[in-house]
Amino acid sequence: MKLLALTAACCVFAGERDAAIAAKMREMIEQNEVPGAVTVVATRDGVSHLGVIGHGDAAKAQPLRKDSIFWIASMTKPVTAVAVLMMQDEGRLSIDDPLSKYIPEFGANGVTLRHMLTHTSGMGESTTEEWATARKLADMAPIYAKKPLGFAPGSQWRYCQSGINMLGRVVEIVSGMPIDQFFAARIFKPLGMKGTTFYLAARRDGEKLVDAPNGGLFSTGPDYARFARMLLRRGELEGKRFLTAAAFALITSIQTGSLQAGFRPGHGGAYGTQSGAALILMVRRINFRNSDDSPVRMAFQTAARKQWRA
Repeated sequence: MKLLALTAACCVFAGERDAAIAAKMREMIEQNEVPGAVTVVATRDGVSHLGVIGHGDAAKAQPLRKDSIFWIASMTKPVTAVAVLMMQDEGRLSIDDPLSKYIPEFGANGVTLRHMLTHTSGMGESTTEEWATARKLADMAPIYAKKPLGFAPGSQWRYCQSGINMLGRVVEIVSGMPIDQFFAARIFKPLGMKGTTFYLAARRDGEKLVDAPNGGLFSTGPDYARFARMLLRRGELEGKRFLTAAAFALITSIQTGSLQAGFRPGHGGAYGTQSGAALILMVRRINFRNSDDSPVRMAFQTAARKQWRA
């Protein structure tokens, strides 16, 4: 009797939370913040909420579905970081190796893979015109290598796209696989992320398409929830292990010392370790604010908190 009562109470509680999330997202649509959204709340044990509301664009031509595909931009970066740590787990690299060990064009500039993972490398960025000349990720290496460092590696924190892209190139080198194939074979397929890819249509012969480890992936809410659940489960999901305990400890511990980046495990750009849950918000909007002061993000988070209120 107690078990049945508890189950019924949980169902009612979840229903209230789902209704609250839908109401908040409807408000955001009415305020023209977004045309629609897919919302997911996932824990280590599964998905406790999956909602969809509105359309994929302002013209309201196509209603969103729960499995609608979104460009996930910089949420590609955690996937790249996992790939790097998988290679360290297998002994193919060390994150304290110099970048030049794998890409000699960078020379003895003092940049290590750890610096790149923690955005403390000081590496310069490419221009839009320079990126347009590349046909594959390897083509970006000499472009980045010519850029002067903005500061001594490890002395400052600055969000860096080039470092993440070159980490992807290092994974290509040590694994012997293009980064899109590595992600698909080693991460997406084992996790069951069937809708996650760098490109939405078949690649044509000769087509320019650089797979960007810093922000090039497309995914779905349910797919990314599986990736997040793997992290919430300390590198394992459904009997498949992706990261060792040591690798997971690196992901969830502060790596920048006294350098204040403003982020911690569970910050608004990733998964919520404070609550033991991942709050995933999929929207289609240009210049969407990353920080937690975004009204759409705050509306979703406020409604989702109903799950943890006693």
